[in-house]
Amino acid sequence: MSSPCPFAIDPMVGDLNGETARLRSLGPITRIDLLGVPAWTVTDHALARQLTTDTRLVKDINAWSLYADGVVTTQWPLIGMVLVDRSMFSVDGAEHRRLRLKTAQALAPRRLEELRPVIEQLTADLLDDLEAAGAGGAAVDLKEVFAYPLPMRVVGDLMGVAREDHAQLLAWYKKFFSVMTPQDERLEVMSGLDVYFTDLVRQKIADPADDLTSAFVTADEGGEPLTEEEAIGNIKALVAAGHETTVSLIINTVRALLAEPEQLAKVLAGDVEWKQVIEESLRWDGPVSHLLMRFATEDIVVGDTVIAKGEGVVMSYRAVGRDTAVHGETADEFDVTRSTANRHLAFGYGPHICPGAALSRLEAAIALPALFARFPQLRLAVPDSEIGNLPVLTQNDLAALPIILN
Repeated sequence: MSSPCPFAIDPMVGDLNGETARLRSLGPITRIDLLGVPAWTVTDHALARQLTTDTRLVKDINAWSLYADGVVTTQWPLIGMVLVDRSMFSVDGAEHRRLRLKTAQALAPRRLEELRPVIEQLTADLLDDLEAAGAGGAAVDLKEVFAYPLPMRVVGDLMGVAREDHAQLLAWYKKFFSVMTPQDERLEVMSGLDVYFTDLVRQKIADPADDLTSAFVTADEGGEPLTEEEAIGNIKALVAAGHETTVSLIINTVRALLAEPEQLAKVLAGDVEWKQVIEESLRWDGPVSHLLMRFATEDIVVGDTVIAKGEGVVMSYRAVGRDTAVHGETADEFDVTRSTANRHLAFGYGPHICPGAALSRLEAAIALPALFARFPQLRLAVPDSEIGNLPVLTQNDLAALPIILN
């Protein structure tokens, strides 16, 4: 597959800030190349809000001409991001609302408050592990020891995933998202995930428990049960998104604060609330770089641009977060006192806004202050310039965050 697109997204994520700036310089909507596949990407806040609520853009891959015509096949490295099971992530309208209902109920504010003490205990346990790993001034990877396991344990417990399976799932997801994984191996990973979550759903059908997977497959006050396929699709996407976004939110926030000691001092002194810090981190360096993909069911005119029927549209949420029309000329700077910090789209917008956004915020709001309260002298173990991203095109995923605790 080839494309005349003027801008190719860097699969190695060598210069994410530079890529974000260059994308924005090309205008509110521009053509991009995604590993050989052409698409449109949106970098403008107002336009992203408009298009994520436009019913002419759908999640159904069958509306994508490149897929329908056989140009894009399962050999495309990003196929697993768009060719997904039937779930709330792949349908629109009334069916989307039906498939999303039980997740929304499980993650309602009252239910989240019930999770708070559980997350606090998990955080305390992992801080103990972190202290042990960093004893004697040893460098320790904050991602591996703290930020990685916390959200996986939270979402795993919520969905009824056994703790002993977490390591295998994390290994699978790492291979799935990395552009360095050979496609045959990625397809094997996708097959392994299918088998695992099919077995889990069938187990919950036979023996329901107090978890969200069981809620998907049983009839209760939340309505009719989902089909097996629908339940599998929902849980696969929720477990993947439910841990990946929060991992990045935690470590990106820590990195940003350590690079700005004056701002960190204001936070630790209580002059700036952690809620504000989290929103600015989401805006400035959010967990999702490029969200794949919506497809046009008819021609859509956007200014001088026409998104033709059958074309794909990507939301480049990191670029959207740097929109100077919303955040001013300092949009490329991290500023915990920014008045527009909460005006971001890091978790999406419209009907398909991330259903786990409130849970991710809650985990960060517990984990971050607890981390700095326990280790107020926390610092990087390497220069910030040595910290890089994993070769993941869609997520803003640091390879590691080496720190020294005191």
